[in-house]
Amino acid sequence: MSHSHITLNQINTLPRAEAAALLTGLYEHSDWIAEQALAARPFASAAALKHAMVKVLEKAGRAPQLALVRAHPELAGKAMVSKSLTAESTNEQTKAGLTHCSEQEFAHIQQLNASYNAKFGFPFILAVRGPRGSGLNKQQIISTFERRLHNHPDYELAECLRNIHRIVEIRLNDKLGYEPALGQEVWDWHEWLAQFSDAGVVNPQAPHAAREELTVTYLTDAHLKCARTIELGMKACGFDEVHIDAVGNVVGVYKAASHDAKTLMTGSHYDTVRNGGKYDGRLGIFVPIACVRELARAGKRLPFNLEVVAFAEEEGQRYKATFLGSGALVGDFKHEWLDQQDADGITMRQAMKQAGLKVEDIPQLTRNAADYLGFVEVHIEQGPVLNELDIPLGVVTSINGSVRFVGEVVGMASHAGTTPMDRRRDAATAVAELALFVEKRAAALNAVSADTAKNPTSACVGTIGMLTVPNGSINVVPGRCQFSLDLRATTDAMRDALMNDVLAELKAICERRGLHYTLEETMRASAAPSDAKLQGLWENAVQSLGVPVFHLPSGAGHDAMKLHEVMPQAMLFVRGQNAGISHNPLESTTSDDMQLAIDAFMHLLHNTHA
Repeated sequence: MSHSHITLNQINTLPRAEAAALLTGLYEHSDWIAEQALAARPFASAAALKHAMVKVLEKAGRAPQLALVRAHPELAGKAMVSKSLTAESTNEQTKAGLTHCSEQEFAHIQQLNASYNAKFGFPFILAVRGPRGSGLNKQQIISTFERRLHNHPDYELAECLRNIHRIVEIRLNDKLGYEPALGQEVWDWHEWLAQFSDAGVVNPQAPHAAREELTVTYLTDAHLKCARTIELGMKACGFDEVHIDAVGNVVGVYKAASHDAKTLMTGSHYDTVRNGGKYDGRLGIFVPIACVRELARAGKRLPFNLEVVAFAEEEGQRYKATFLGSGALVGDFKHEWLDQQDADGITMRQAMKQAGLKVEDIPQLTRNAADYLGFVEVHIEQGPVLNELDIPLGVVTSINGSVRFVGEVVGMASHAGTTPMDRRRDAATAVAELALFVEKRAAALNAVSADTAKNPTSACVGTIGMLTVPNGSINVVPGRCQFSLDLRATTDAMRDALMNDVLAELKAICERRGLHYTLEETMRASAAPSDAKLQGLWENAVQSLGVPVFHLPSGAGHDAMKLHEVMPQAMLFVRGQNAGISHNPLESTTSDDMQLAIDAFMHLLHNTHA
């Protein structure tokens, strides 16, 4: 392969045929895609060229898309054995170790290839150089192959095309001699922090396998190690002040040149759900840390203080205290939380004392909103929209309002064999009936929402994520069923309409079945529309990178919605891989997209006025 690099200026200014010749080999045996994309010249950035090629293939239709997929060789397939791969494919498969498979590995991959082709009618496509560009290992490749065999054909075709675009992105980087250096560092920081995980959590599908899941809940040993690691990282990156506050937030301040300057706050959370992903929350911590490091190295100061907060708790996993970290900064730390007990009977007060936190200092954490320009947050999207559109960044217009409950339905435990169906007081079936109602009612409200047609994340959603029968037995009619309830919508009015309907149905179900229930509201958050000025800064930042400015609401809750109670806020989403899945170990994003997020954040910093 040639090691001479081309330039974006050459692509923009050379005659079309010559420019197209520079882009040969990007798409496997399909140079027409890059050639047609040249109609959109000049490109403001490599990212703009990448997106132009995405649009060409999108508009081409299904037949050319299938032809492109079928133009690719199988992984460790016949073309590799016969040495008839393109130079680019040979390089990629070699880096992944596929040219040095054991006999057993080779046989397994051949079987996977055969099964995949039989089901889908096209070869399995995977960007084997991975999200960082440095290569997946053989086990990662095989595991992905096995998982994707279960996908729907239409989804799998789209996933192959997304992987092709990722392959092309890396190949174009190679041609340009470009490396997303900061993005790769931030990717590595996520890997480093992910080494800390709560013990005792196993994968039920593979209880004896090596532990790879990530679980970090409030004030566990893993959580405290994460806080210490972030604290040391901030100090190493040039923050002027770094400390861990009274609730466990890690706070770093990069000071302005002026002593009386206002402050821009940013950050996100470092706790996780159980068996979660590496990027949820943490991306919004590491992106600004990387920017501060670059500013410090260059000796540059901003006209405002930049306060980066790694919030200690956002997920509400150990205690019923969602947004604890950001809530403390807006004066919404509830004193009664301290007496809550976790599953092991440890109160929050005890956990804080053991961690060395001073409960009496919590009231002092409340920020004076008048001292702040606002709050901005970078976050992985946690949804499929950007991934499906092949757009790396999204500007958030608002965060959905939400309400959460935990409850219990109580009936009568009885013998499963001797209790007639019409005489049962089954608590679990009542909750199951409620879950079906939530699904149907949310869908009905979505059907009448004008926003739904514009964006699938924009209307009502409802979830019963936990459903537990305490001391349940296979031959006992459940007498108790504990459950959670999570309801969200773009507006508070729509959220409350869904909530009122669901609570009325719960009451009706229990009355009809002869049951009673308890229900406790654990969290309520109002919808948080983005501040026009801060949203505009994100829009300008994204536009400066040469990628589309795409707007979308956030269906997930974020620390930004808590800060919204006292100051303006706006968010930037970063595309997730694997259909944008989150709260799952498959959560992923690329170093290229991280680099774009860093560049966008730096642009925002340089264009924010005190």
